[in-house]
Amino acid sequence: MAQESPKNSAAEIPVTSNGQLEDSHEHSFNRDLKRSLPVGLGLSETKITSHGFDSTKEGVVEAGPFPGSSASPKSSVISPSSAAASRLAGQGGRAQQRSGPVVLADEVKNPAMEKLELVRKWSLNTYKCTRQIISEKLGRGSRTVDLELEAQIDILRDNKKKYENILRLAQTLSTQLFQMVHTQRQLGDAFADLSLKSLELHEEFGYNADTQKLLAKNGETLLGAINFFIASVTTLVNKTMEDTLLTVKQYETARIEYDAYRTDLEELNLGPRDANTLPKIEQSQQLFQVHKEKYDKMRNDVSIKLKFLEENKVKVLHNQLVLFHNAIAAYFSGNQKQLEQTLKEFHIKLKTPGADAPSWLEEQ
Repeated sequence: MAQESPKNSAAEIPVTSNGQLEDSHEHSFNRDLKRSLPVGLGLSETKITSHGFDSTKEGVVEAGPFPGSSASPKSSVISPSSAAASRLAGQGGRAQQRSGPVVLADEVKNPAMEKLELVRKWSLNTYKCTRQIISEKLGRGSRTVDLELEAQIDILRDNKKKYENILRLAQTLSTQLFQMVHTQRQLGDAFADLSLKSLELHEEFGYNADTQKLLAKNGETLLGAINFFIASVTTLVNKTMEDTLLTVKQYETARIEYDAYRTDLEELNLGPRDANTLPKIEQSQQLFQVHKEKYDKMRNDVSIKLKFLEENKVKVLHNQLVLFHNAIAAYFSGNQKQLEQTLKEFHIKLKTPGADAPSWLEEQ
């Protein structure tokens, strides 16, 4: 028991075999203990409880009447060690964090519910529009009509069909002219070959060869003018007019939705007005206003596009019709200079045969 231990020397209290303190160390132990205790706490009123006296554990001083003492207990002060104080501070901090204000995160929306809501709205809108279309075809429902705008749309659709017919005929003419030019070129090559091999008919074959080659050249020039005419009218019909008609389709869809929600609102207004119907009427009024604004916007867009289309159509067709007329007239009158001048005026460049093929240097 008297051997030294590697543990804290302040925790070592030598005792006798019967558990009592040795007399040689009693005086020094009591003096050190009195210094460590607070003022007002007597030695006779204190007892020591040791918990192994490990360096990592703290000693606990319990205040109370010492056995055998008749003194009444006085107020005590517990002084924990630094390790215990640090643990208590850490536990207090965690407790304070747990007891702080709780911030609830925003409720996460379910994607499936959002999709279901979109499908529900789409189904309801489709049902209303389908009912409106059927009622209009049966003559039971009313529809909103802009007479001036509807007339312009009908003219546009009719003109588009006529221009498409002109395009088909012009393409047919281009195909036939290409075949004729190709045949004339082959015929000119055949006359030129016979001119070299038939000495008695050398001049006759030579004249015909030159004539067919000249006709083939003029035909290629006319073919370039016709193809330019086809390309310009195709752009006008398949792009400009088609874009305007796409806006017209959107306008018609907006008109059907507007009439469908207008009819729904009129039916609700004809019914009774009570606590159950008033919210429905208010909601229907809001939906009607939204679709009315959309309808007005689309009608304005269609009017603007029809105006621009008419200006563009006049400008494009004026130039292309002049080109087509001058080229055809110059070709069939045999005026080669006038035909070439027509192509220069419209900045048309003809592709020479074999121009698209790569040169031998590029192939290398």
